[in-house]
Amino acid sequence: MIARLEGLLIERTPTRVVVDVGGVGYEALIPLSTFSRLPEEGKVVALRIHTHVREDALQLYGFATERERAVFDLLLHASRVGPRLAQTILSGIEADVLAEAIRRGDAVTLRSAPGVGAKMAERIVVELRDRAEALLAETPSAAGPTAAPGAESESAERAQLVSALLNLQVQKAKAERVSDAVLADAEEGAGIEDLVRAALRRLAR
Repeated sequence: MIARLEGLLIERTPTRVVVDVGGVGYEALIPLSTFSRLPEEGKVVALRIHTHVREDALQLYGFATERERAVFDLLLHASRVGPRLAQTILSGIEADVLAEAIRRGDAVTLRSAPGVGAKMAERIVVELRDRAEALLAETPSAAGPTAAPGAESESAERAQLVSALLNLQVQKAKAERVSDAVLADAEEGAGIEDLVRAALRRLAR
């Protein structure tokens, strides 16, 4: 089982990276919080890894910090929460905020993530509250590598934003519509991570 990857970052999007380790490119899906901490392409990156094994596939999920991976693993203990939904939830809510919300029984915060309705939020709180309290007591929060995203044109930003939403299981027509609305309201110089979070907030309404 792969627990950590360190190598050359050769591709990065808000939901996916490819890391070259000894000439082999490893694809890992990432939450938005990890994307915001990535270095530029061509730089060395180290990621904590969750290896998800299915009968037909082996999928890696990458995280910039141990806290992010721990909260991801925590979410997988909840009924009906798989790795793709856990990735989406962590893209909408920072790991520390999410763990604290679960510990407090704050279902409202959980419902701000796309794909999490009232019943699921309550179930996550009930099933994971004790685990979240133990996690917060045992796992220190740690900053990962700092990102240095470059400037992008509006059309490139739209393509990247739509791609990120598609990877988070949003239907294409809805992803395009929400992306247009977010870009129309976005402040000048907004980073792709801010745009994705804004889109996720719209989708959660």
